[in-house]
Amino acid sequence: MTSATDPHPQTTVPPTPDLPSAAPPGVPPDKAPRWSLPALIAILILAAVLYSWNLSSSSLNSFYSAAVLSGTQSWKAWFFGSLDAGNFLTVDKPPLALMVMGLSCRILGYGTWQMMAPMIVAALGTIWILHASVKRVFGHAAAAVAALVLTLTPITVAINRDNNPDTLLVLLMAGGAALALRAVHNGRLLPLVGSAVCFGLAFNTKMLQGYIALPAVFAVYLYAAKPKLARRIVNLLIAAVALAVSSFWWAAAVSLVPASERPYIGGSTDGTAWNLIMGYNGLGRIFGGEGNGGGGGGGGGFSGTAGLGRLFNDILGGQISWLIPFAAIACVGGLVLRGRAPRTDVTRAALVLWGGWTVLHYLTFALAEGTMHPYYTTALAPGIAALCGGGGVMLLRAFRTDGRWAWVLPAGLAVTGLWAVVLLRRASGWNTWLWPTIAVVMALAIVGLFVFRSGNRARLLAASVAAAIVAAVAGPAAYAWSVPSGSGGGGGMGGMGGTNPTAGPSTGSGFGGPGGGGGGRGGFGGGEMPGGAQAGQAGGFPRGQQQGQNGETPGGGQMVPGGGNGELPGGPSGTGGRPSGVGGGNGGGFGGGMSGAASSELVSYLKKHQDGAKWLLAVSSSQSAAQLIVSSGEPVISMWGWSGSDKAMTLSKLKELVKKGDLHYIQIGGSGMGGGPGGGSDVSSEVTEWVRRNGTAVKESEYGADASSDSSSSSQSNQSTIYRLDASDVG
Repeated sequence: MTSATDPHPQTTVPPTPDLPSAAPPGVPPDKAPRWSLPALIAILILAAVLYSWNLSSSSLNSFYSAAVLSGTQSWKAWFFGSLDAGNFLTVDKPPLALMVMGLSCRILGYGTWQMMAPMIVAALGTIWILHASVKRVFGHAAAAVAALVLTLTPITVAINRDNNPDTLLVLLMAGGAALALRAVHNGRLLPLVGSAVCFGLAFNTKMLQGYIALPAVFAVYLYAAKPKLARRIVNLLIAAVALAVSSFWWAAAVSLVPASERPYIGGSTDGTAWNLIMGYNGLGRIFGGEGNGGGGGGGGGFSGTAGLGRLFNDILGGQISWLIPFAAIACVGGLVLRGRAPRTDVTRAALVLWGGWTVLHYLTFALAEGTMHPYYTTALAPGIAALCGGGGVMLLRAFRTDGRWAWVLPAGLAVTGLWAVVLLRRASGWNTWLWPTIAVVMALAIVGLFVFRSGNRARLLAASVAAAIVAAVAGPAAYAWSVPSGSGGGGGMGGMGGTNPTAGPSTGSGFGGPGGGGGGRGGFGGGEMPGGAQAGQAGGFPRGQQQGQNGETPGGGQMVPGGGNGELPGGPSGTGGRPSGVGGGNGGGFGGGMSGAASSELVSYLKKHQDGAKWLLAVSSSQSAAQLIVSSGEPVISMWGWSGSDKAMTLSKLKELVKKGDLHYIQIGGSGMGGGPGGGSDVSSEVTEWVRRNGTAVKESEYGADASSDSSSSSQSNQSTIYRLDASDVG
């Protein structure tokens, strides 16, 4: 039998029914073991349950829900990714994910399940792609472990139940990585071009985030692919062309449309897609600014202070870090084991690719000074899973065949168990039985590895390996299950409803109140801001977003936690209201922040007096506009976008809309436009002053509020007010 360090082993460890390790790394067996396909099917069923169970009660991101609804009402809005069907402003992302969800809702009708069906399919597709890619290099056992780890990653479960674009992003990046590995293995150009197209489409899902793993992918091909160097370079140049075309077709198409005939591109400072690419969704994410919060805060308070240890902190640790230590040990160990292999060794290429994927994402998310939501880290999961599966099987084989490596696998498992104990002990009072159970099971598993390592006791060794795997994934599994079951600190949904989904109990101090991670029902109230700061303190909303008194959000509404059955007062799904679960909880009043909702009385009043206007209302922020769009089904203008830095509305544009009869109602507040985004800028101050001087204030009693509140409302400088403007008011 050859040594585990032999780069070209030709013999194998004798397979057993209980411990499949049939082939050496890089040489998968010709025939799949009987358990392989049933195991994959079982994992996919588990994933489908985690991603869809009790989905209708979840609060989705109303920002994207509104854009999807608008896309079902207008093909122009569908193409541009407009927040409103009137095409005044787009969301701050390219529209590919919205296009997919929008097509589903056009075919099946607008609702939670109709919107989420393609995203759940995408999530299952990612698992299947990863399984196939790992199986091709490392074998069936490694593929099963990788698929299970990916399925149970807590933050992946949380985001796959939400309508943020990250689920589609990860699918496309995983597809690109898998195709690149196939190109390395067979030397053909077509898989490499397909890989480039996948990453280009990922770019059109979340722009530069889709490129994070690209350097590792292209570097692996350049070094390890079979063709000669000159041919590899030519192939990469061809792939670069495919990457550019698949990446920039949408931005180029947008640029060809005159600015007067297209919506303002949300998140940009000049209304162009190119500015969005390089600014808000580009370097602004890394260095802060560009509407992404200041650099000093490191992520605007959502994920803790930037630094190499960020992914292990109280906020992100329980979401993604459970198996990072083991993945690192497995990657390094695997590379050492393949150290003398030929340049074209596909096993080493896979380790470098998935290791590079993990390192590049880790460094980007750990050091980013701009907006950094916890759910971004779901992009780490495929790399971690592949390394745990592929590298883990390599360490197991080395453990069984080479005494020099007998300590590496047990050490990796011991570190994994210890870190799981640390993470679970952070969750004070949550499943307190779990961490001692994991500690005992992992300890017994490690002892079993040593006791049954030699001799003809493969079944007992297999049982020890299975126990170690169970102990390693038990913590992530508990966090993951808290999302569909609602057993976490906030039902698995962050303090901003669908805008910041997380899993597990509250353990940190990010955006979402105590715990930050699982805020949901109890983590976002009383004016709590990112980083746990109170309204008005440092660490609040990103640049341009200010909170008013009494916890008011941009737009003037009260912050309320998501929850309930998700129904809006405006009516049930299919009768003028939004579908159950889309957009957030049962908020009263108007503005609603990120998870509140407009009152049915206000919606009815605005519709009754719309008088043929294209837009129902103009408000300060995209958060408020989105809530009203899903409540009313009508277009609503967001004047300053999500971050408050958009320059979408000007006084001359407002006058033109009013004069043409396209807009009659505008909401403003005492501290600028709604006391939130745009507040304090010269443009917003000019608009505010003009509206107050020329418009007619709408009394709350006119749309069903208590008449006694009128006098007090008008006297409070921070209370938002709705004004009526007609063509005769434009001087």
